[in-house]
Amino acid sequence: MKVKIENSWNNVLNDIFDEEFFKKLVTFVKSEYEKGPVFPPGKFIFNAFDQCPFDQVKVVILGQDPYHGPGQAHGLSFSVKPGVSFPPSLLNIFKEIQSDIGKAMPPNGDLTRWAQQGVFLLNATLTVRAREAGSHQKQGWEEFTDRVIQRISDGKSNVVFLLWGAYAGKKADLIDQAKHLVLKAPHPSPLSAHRGFLGCRHFSQANEYLEKQGLKTIDW
Repeated sequence: MKVKIENSWNNVLNDIFDEEFFKKLVTFVKSEYEKGPVFPPGKFIFNAFDQCPFDQVKVVILGQDPYHGPGQAHGLSFSVKPGVSFPPSLLNIFKEIQSDIGKAMPPNGDLTRWAQQGVFLLNATLTVRAREAGSHQKQGWEEFTDRVIQRISDGKSNVVFLLWGAYAGKKADLIDQAKHLVLKAPHPSPLSAHRGFLGCRHFSQANEYLEKQGLKTIDW
């Protein structure tokens, strides 16, 4: 099956696109877009892949669902386009960066600048029905994104995986921790951020690790 995705990712994933579960997923997603509003807009479904080619991945940040409100999701986990107010989890991420490395709050919540430095901003589920959180879970996306994580783990070395919250934390089982750095913390949501996300210092730790590997650090 031909999927419109960045070339280096296509080379790594193209065998998956021909599997039965993925064909069923595509049929489901197409029917959902035909029925009513689904986020992100179709051209942004694989935006995380398009903005951060496989051979440039240095850090992986795993989210769960795209934002399900109008104008928020654009295919990068936790990110919103310029002009959209910071969702609570993203605000806490910026607060932690400010506390950890002293970087001021940015003018907008668009994390494309991270993606273009090698931060792969992957949601476990890549689409969602408008105003219905979790509505596209258990349709095949999780199987696909689990395979993506495994391909990164198998095909690369010295990647930092930032796993926030219990859901993301379970993905550590897919990662070879002998050759990658896995950092876990509670989710940045206001419900859990004060239980250890704030103060986790993941951003400075990620950069220290990258520097030790001779890799360029991330300008968070």
